This record gives sequence, C-alpha cells and structure tokens, in this order.
Amino acid sequence: MLTGAALSAGSCASEQGSKPPAPNVVFILADDLGWGDLSCFGQERFSTPNIDALAAEGMRFTQFYSGTTVSAPSRSCLVTGTHSGHTAIRGNREMKPEGQFPLPEGAQTLFHDFRSAGYATGVFGKWGLGFVGTSGDPRAQGVDTFYGYNCQLLAHSYYPDHLWENERRIDLPDNRNDDSYGSGSYAPDLIHAKALEFLDKAAAEGKPFFLWYPTTIPHAELLVPEDSIMQGFRGRYPENPYNGARPGDPYFLKGDYIAQEHPHAAFAAMVTRLDNYVGELVARLKERGLYENTLIIFSSDNGPHREGGADPDFFDSNGPWRGYKRDVYEGGIRVPTIFCWPGHIDPGTENDFMGSFWDLMPTFRELSGSGSPEGMDGVSLVPTLTGGKGQKEHDYLYFEFQELGGRQALRQGPWKLVHMNIREENARLELYNLDEDPGETKDLSQAFPERTAALKALMDSAHRPNPDFPVIKGE
Repeated sequence: MLTGAALSAGSCASEQGSKPPAPNVVFILADDLGWGDLSCFGQERFSTPNIDALAAEGMRFTQFYSGTTVSAPSRSCLVTGTHSGHTAIRGNREMKPEGQFPLPEGAQTLFHDFRSAGYATGVFGKWGLGFVGTSGDPRAQGVDTFYGYNCQLLAHSYYPDHLWENERRIDLPDNRNDDSYGSGSYAPDLIHAKALEFLDKAAAEGKPFFLWYPTTIPHAELLVPEDSIMQGFRGRYPENPYNGARPGDPYFLKGDYIAQEHPHAAFAAMVTRLDNYVGELVARLKERGLYENTLIIFSSDNGPHREGGADPDFFDSNGPWRGYKRDVYEGGIRVPTIFCWPGHIDPGTENDFMGSFWDLMPTFRELSGSGSPEGMDGVSLVPTLTGGKGQKEHDYLYFEFQELGGRQALRQGPWKLVHMNIREENARLELYNLDEDPGETKDLSQAFPERTAALKALMDSAHRPNPDFPVIKGE
C-alpha cells in the first residue's frame, strides 16, 4: 500500500479523472546491482544522484523482486510475464556457437505486445535469451532494433572483440587479447550511444517507443575506462587486489574475469558511470520533448555478485537482506526498483506493494492498450502507480534456481518458505517471518509445521516441470 506521504500527496491521475495516455516506456535494467548499491536505497560510500532524482520524481518500491536470482531466467520472467516456475528459460545454459538457450518459437513477449500497439521497440545491452537465427533471436521476439551482447558469457568482458546489431556481427578490432586490452572500445559506451540514437529517431518519427536498456554494469569484470571517474575513486578505499585472468590466458575474453588492482574503486566507478548514463538518457528525453509522457523504470536483474573481486559486504550491497546472487534469500532476489512518470506518479513516494518482474508485462499491456492484463502470472501495477483503486494483490510469489543442488522460495504475506538442496540428500525446508525477521535469521519450520506444509504444497503447485530445465529430483 502507499505510505502516508503518498496518500497525503494525492493522486494526479485521480484528480484528472481520466485514463492516463499511453506513454513511451524506458526500462533500465542493471546487472547484479544490489539493493544497497544506490544512495536512494542506502549506499553511503558513493552516490548515484541521477538515479536518486528518478526516485525523488517518482515512486520507490520496497518489496519488489526480480524474476529469479540469475540473469537469463530472470529476463525470461520479465519479457513473458511468467514466474520462474512457469517461464521457458530457467537457467544460464550456454549454447554453441554463442549465446544461451533460446526462448521458444511462439513465445508471447512484451516486445510483441508493444509492436502490436504501434510502438517502436529497441533493446540495447545484454540479451542472453537466444542466439542470432534461433527462435530466441531478438528480432524473432518482437524487437525492431537490437545492439549489444547477444551472449551473456561474452558480456563478462567490457572490451569484447564483437557485439551484434540485429543479425549483423560488429567486430571491434581495437579490442585485442593482448597487453593493449582495456584501451580500446568500452562496450557500454558504444551501447549507450546507440540507445541515445534510438531516442533521437523516435522523437523525429513521432512514434511511441519501448526502450529496454539491460546494461551489463556492474556485472564483473570490474573494469572501467581510465578517465576522471576511475581516477576520482582510486585511493579512496582500502583495496584487496583481485588476481584474475590476464591477456593471453586460455579463458581470457571467454568468461574469466580480468585481474584488478583496485576492485573497490572500479566497482564504485562503474556504478557511477551507470548513473551518468541514466542522467544522459533523462536529459535526452527532456531535450526531445519526450520526458513528460515517458514512464521510466529502473531495476536490477538479481542481487549483488561476488565474482571478479567484487566485495558486496564492503559496500553493503544487499542492504538489510541476507544473501547474494544465486541465493533465493531476500538479498538474491529483492531488487531496488523505481518508477517515474511525470504527472501520473506522485513524486517522492514509497510503496510496499509486493511485486515482481512478471507484473511488468500486464502493466505494459494496460498502459499501451495492447491487450488484456489477465492470463499471466503477473498483475497490472497501473492502479498502484497512478493512485487509483482496485489494485490486485498476489496470493504468493514463487522463485526457483537450477544450480547448486536446486533452490526454491515462496513468499506469502510475511511468510517465506525456502527449499534448499532440492536434488541432494540433505534437502531442507526453512521458514521465515519477514515482518519480524527481515534478515532471515530464525528458521521457524519446526515451530510452525502446519504453515510449513501448507506453503510447501503451494510451492509444489507453482512449479511446472520443464524437461529442458529440471529442478526437482526425479524429473
């Protein structure tokens, strides 16, 4: 529900007494950014003023969840409106020659919805849902313009030897696997420039648009150009150098993370660079007269990582929550989320609605007029965003993870059931009350056996077997 500050502010949409116009949509998705990595969510070792400005001008969600705890399935939940027990992609499965297991032919994605409503659709960043020419190719899934990394493994490198523009491979000859690595073309800068071009084109054509900006920052490797940003952070923090891969190593540029002498400084500089990108996107929207009718969303695909020298404990990246990326505890799946839509979302508001990535597709359907918001695992957030009535609530939220023995989680109200080591002999259930124990420190499964059994039954019903991604022992 809305906090007192939001209620006292009133609702712009309610006062107007009319349905909001179909907005443009810009959705910025950070990669492995934790709850506490934004200053508007508590970060104190560096600041994110441009993202903070979105929160000041919009609504900050305090109980919003990613699709799951790793990249590809989290994105699958997002683009199809399904939770991780129903979505087609349930793990980070690599495929040859490049890329990940593809979205199936016939999948209904939010890109198809936007296109059917007359929107231009653009994706700039990391895809990870199927290689060029497969059923998961961005163009096959309703994307008009794609530029960036098709493969999330390649996206471990910020100076890759190539990117993709639709079906065309874009070679980057100045990015080489030798001692010159790090002095060529920084891929996030190239991707950002293409996103700005997309906004310019949309403004010139006067066509509504959906821009998805799934940046790779701040996923490892921890590397940023040697410019004023990095220089400004070097020496500010104590450092523990990361002894990672180096040019010439067999798996350098093939998934391994580069060595980094100043990982703390590099991480802070990377998030700062992302914040600058956000500021430039907002500035371009304003310059082109698009800002007032654009819904801007900022979120992260999962919790903070610990690879490549990253140190989420130093930065308190998971805030008050237990766990990291790959955990189904709150720190792995609860993500910092902001919605900003001038004139429709009351500024400076905070909301504790319990939502997730699969709510975005029905929300977009209602806003764009592309179809009914019914029939998916998500619910439309339009009433919450605009201060209207009739917001549907979730009975529960469900999450699953394929690796590390298999993990599941289900949240219903304040109760959270965690199923660990599903495929192992030491499988166990853990029960938490998040209202009383937000850090998930006191397992109550033995104290409340009936509630544990009831939530386990819900968990079993939420999981639909998928032969491509078995998580339950015996599937």
